[in-house]
Amino acid sequence: MIATERIPLARQQKRFFRFVVENPIILLFQGAFGYNDLIRGGYTVTRNIKGKKTTEHRDFSPKTIKNIHGTLHKCLEKAVALGYIKINPADKPELPRIEKTDITPLDDDDIKRFLEALKGSDYEILFTVALFTGMRRAEILGLSWDCVDFENGTILVKQQLQKHSGTGGKFILSPTKNSKWRTIAAADSVMKLLLRRRREQSNDALNAGSAWDNPLNLVFTNALGRYLSDNTVFMNYKRIVASIGLPDARLHDLRHTYATASIRAGDNLKTVQENLGHHSAAFTLDIYGHVTEQMKKDSAARMDAFITSLKEAKNA
Repeated sequence: MIATERIPLARQQKRFFRFVVENPIILLFQGAFGYNDLIRGGYTVTRNIKGKKTTEHRDFSPKTIKNIHGTLHKCLEKAVALGYIKINPADKPELPRIEKTDITPLDDDDIKRFLEALKGSDYEILFTVALFTGMRRAEILGLSWDCVDFENGTILVKQQLQKHSGTGGKFILSPTKNSKWRTIAAADSVMKLLLRRRREQSNDALNAGSAWDNPLNLVFTNALGRYLSDNTVFMNYKRIVASIGLPDARLHDLRHTYATASIRAGDNLKTVQENLGHHSAAFTLDIYGHVTEQMKKDSAARMDAFITSLKEAKNA
């Protein structure tokens, strides 16, 4: 069995921050070339193969490099403003091109088989809610009962469950990806599932007795009220999709499936953008534009068929 351990990105960034603070002169003389080497530094993976540990270096993805640069550029800009360094070595970065990846939403048959495979699973409600709300994995795991409004049929997305290095690796509730709150008007069937989940959790609490521990008031917990780990949820998802012949399906594909289904159902891009929590409708269009293009082609084909039928009726 092979086990891997990746050094977290946050730790890599902290090392660079420390370097910037302790060696501003060196960084200044290195200039942009040295900066480019630093942001492309990559990370180390420890592999455990039959009890023998080995390490290997892996490069950061283009998107990760861009994210690191964005953060560090602001830090170095502040250093210039404070007079610590004269120029910002991050002003002219050599950023790798980010290749646009194809999204792979589940098709209608896949969705039916997925929902059938979920029946009776401990994760049936969690994955179904994810599929029909488009919430991110960390947002689902961080959903608390005070954010579920049964009276109005809405879900407030304001937080996510994340492991925080500053707390010794404990999971905490932190702001969403873009730090903005959003309210999803959920389908009635989704609200019924959440109501069922509340009843299930109440039974779990009764059975657990004094061992019950849910201080964050989370919706999705184990039988003792504790949070569900990201890895546990991921592994169970992979097991379920593999059972229906989709071993390569990603958990994030449920979010893509929700988005494409919403657009096909006639939701405008602004509504889809707000439900997904994207920063702009343009960003949503960039990801799912192919869906709207296909809808336009389908509409044109229907119009062409209509025109043809009129001509045939006239000539009859």
